[in-house]
Amino acid sequence: MELRQLRSFLALTEECHFGRAAARLHVAQPALSQQIKQLERELGVTLFHRSTRRVEPTEAGRQLTDYARALVTEEERARVHMQELATGHAGRVSVGFIGTATYDVLPRAARTVRAQLPGITLDLRGELLTPELVEGVRSGTYDLAVVRGAAGDTDLLVTPLRSEPLVAVLPSHHPLAGRESIGLEELADEPFVVHPSRSRSSMYDRVLSACAHAGFQPVSLIEVGETATLVVFVAAGHGVALVPRSVRSLSLDGVTYVPLSEPELVDLLLARRAHRSSPAAEQVASVIEQCVSST
Repeated sequence: MELRQLRSFLALTEECHFGRAAARLHVAQPALSQQIKQLERELGVTLFHRSTRRVEPTEAGRQLTDYARALVTEEERARVHMQELATGHAGRVSVGFIGTATYDVLPRAARTVRAQLPGITLDLRGELLTPELVEGVRSGTYDLAVVRGAAGDTDLLVTPLRSEPLVAVLPSHHPLAGRESIGLEELADEPFVVHPSRSRSSMYDRVLSACAHAGFQPVSLIEVGETATLVVFVAAGHGVALVPRSVRSLSLDGVTYVPLSEPELVDLLLARRAHRSSPAAEQVASVIEQCVSST
């Protein structure tokens, strides 16, 4: 029993006339008749009562109709789904985000994918560190990762998304919190809340480099793993911090974001596997690029 035979059977069931069914199928009437006879031989039943004026399904023909429709519908659904997979309009895509991109890029990208690519299922992870994300892309844990300062690797394709300035995060009661901008050197005597040190976070080195450019080393460092926790620590009065400007979307009572008079820029990047990216991952990558460029 072939799908071609079932389509012919359904056309004849609905038209009840060999000539009209053959015209609908764009086949010759004898060819249609042969397909129906072959199907009846294979199933061992008569599917139609034939007369010179009309063709009507037998009881067996009526019983077969629902099965035939279900099989043809599933084949069509499978065909459409395979086409969507091939063009990147269906599939599952895993995306990881560093903490400083979790609060603006992640929700915007998720909303846009749902609106523009409803056939794609997103697995989203936020508040991760760049080294973990880079390794996750290399291993296949993530299809895409929004990172800062990804290490160079021939297995990775890294696309710049944006450059943005660092801003100071101060407790709201801080003497400098009401200023339009401050010089970073004005925070030289403050403890700094930072992301983890060494190879665990690209932001750690970036913050210390900015402080060195301003002519000082922080008097003390408090390391925290997540950006939200970093901002909470500042709100609690444990110190000050430097974060990319986009983190201002993380609104929290007790903190004030103040621009630096001499901005230090940090880059946001999109990493993916260079030669093993799926069509769906490429579609989501385009959405992320679109979302970042529109901000």
